[in-house]
Amino acid sequence: MNFLNLLKIAWKAILLNKTRAMLTMLGIIIGVASVIAMLAIGEGSKESIKKNISSMGANLITVRPGAGMMGGVRSDPSAMQTLTLADYNALKKQVKLIKNISPLVNGSGQSIAGSNNWPTSIYGVSPEYLKIRDWGVEEGSMFTEDDVEAYGKVAVIGKTVQENLFPNENPIGKMIRFKNIPFKVIGVLKEKGENTFGQDQDDIIIAPYTAVQKRILAQTYLQSIVASSLNEENSEAAVNEIKAVMENQHKIKPEEDNDFNVSSQQELISTFSSTSEMLTVLLVAIASISLIVGGIGIMNIMYVSVKERTKEIGLRMAIGAKGNDILMQFLIESVLISITGGVLGVIIGLVATFCVKQFAGWPVSITMVSIVISFAVCNITGVFFGWYPARKAAQADPINALRYE
Repeated sequence: MNFLNLLKIAWKAILLNKTRAMLTMLGIIIGVASVIAMLAIGEGSKESIKKNISSMGANLITVRPGAGMMGGVRSDPSAMQTLTLADYNALKKQVKLIKNISPLVNGSGQSIAGSNNWPTSIYGVSPEYLKIRDWGVEEGSMFTEDDVEAYGKVAVIGKTVQENLFPNENPIGKMIRFKNIPFKVIGVLKEKGENTFGQDQDDIIIAPYTAVQKRILAQTYLQSIVASSLNEENSEAAVNEIKAVMENQHKIKPEEDNDFNVSSQQELISTFSSTSEMLTVLLVAIASISLIVGGIGIMNIMYVSVKERTKEIGLRMAIGAKGNDILMQFLIESVLISITGGVLGVIIGLVATFCVKQFAGWPVSITMVSIVISFAVCNITGVFFGWYPARKAAQADPINALRYE
């Protein structure tokens, strides 16, 4: 018997018991829909994380103090004062794979303008900081290297600070006080919104690091040094180059732990992506349980079907059908149920993914790989769970089968 005839017989058998076939498919439908929706949500969140972290500064590399391990316990980075302007100057002069670099010192406090005040943070940086973070100035201008060298009391403020200190007025040229130190506002940053960690990136004041270091913080060390690599491809090489310069600068011997740490955006993206992938795999594994339950349902129904059609099996064998024909007939029926369930599952999965995006606002990304994998699993499920009942039918004795009541 050719394959097409077997396919017709299997399809006719399914149509004769539509309700039972539909109920059998439910497990497969739920499993496939869940797997597609989970993979779409996982992939969407991974892309969203990557996009959000990249928005914090393309190819950002950060050097922080305090990576040393003391007695098996990592030292408190805030207590470390190992990063200095000498390190910044050495990195700026010697590292060839970075495009921009800036020292960074920061403090929190109350900012005041006239009768308005607002708690915020002030960041002492160089003019290159905006290029590193990929930020722009909406009004006015950024301070210059001359302002840095002159310990200039000039500042560029974020939108949140502007809205709270200068509601309904242009802040350019106005004065603000931060910890009783007056700064002249020379620019307003373009709105950035919240970053991946929910931090308002517009609630910030930027000023020359020399002024912040001396006039506000009264400290000689740096909280960090930030830089941007030439491009994403050489980000890791730039990190290694920075480490080499810093080890030489701090005279760290090979057997000693570094008293600093260097991290890149790529590492952060990789860490978050790994976490997201792990959660996705966990969710998909849970969703896959439905496929196993669906497979067991197929096996159960196929076994019942073989019992119900024992006489039909005997009759087919009596008129010349081989055991392999019977095996193929029931196996095709099992795979057909599984694939039909898979098709419905894909459709429901796509609709569910669309609903998640529209109503919950979650980032989703449907990939062809998830659909192909779901279909492959459906085929395997149909063959695996349909094999035993089909084999049982193929091994039936024709005479006993014809006598079966």
